[in-house]
Amino acid sequence: MYVMSGPLVVRGSVSLPEAELMWRFSRSSGPGGQHVNTSDTQVELRFDLAGTESLPEVWKRRALERLAGRLTDGVLTVRASEHRSQWRNREAAAVRLAALLAEATAPPPKPRRPTRVPRGINERRLREKKRRSETKRGRSARDW
Repeated sequence: MYVMSGPLVVRGSVSLPEAELMWRFSRSSGPGGQHVNTSDTQVELRFDLAGTESLPEVWKRRALERLAGRLTDGVLTVRASEHRSQWRNREAAAVRLAALLAEATAPPPKPRRPTRVPRGINERRLREKKRRSETKRGRSARDW
């Protein structure tokens, strides 16, 4: 079991305590040399989103709703195996989890307030269209 240097900050003052993060290590797949068969560099970070007490209730509800497709029994899992060292994979997994939770707990965007085009702008557009139309009509050779 890996112990982080401190709590994982999600957004603002909200952070996840180390005790709620579950780490698992295994051998990464793919090509490698002599080192690859002996080291557990792939990192799997699990966080029990449904059972956590560290997130505000509103954030938790929002995250459960938005991440429903990624959850397994209320647990969010993130894997990292792109680096050769376990340490860098741990950091990558932690950053990925924090980013996922930050995005999932963000408040919904403000609804767009519909606006009207000012009358002056619309009239100017119509005048320009009329002038352009006259210019093009003047080019036609129907009077010949």
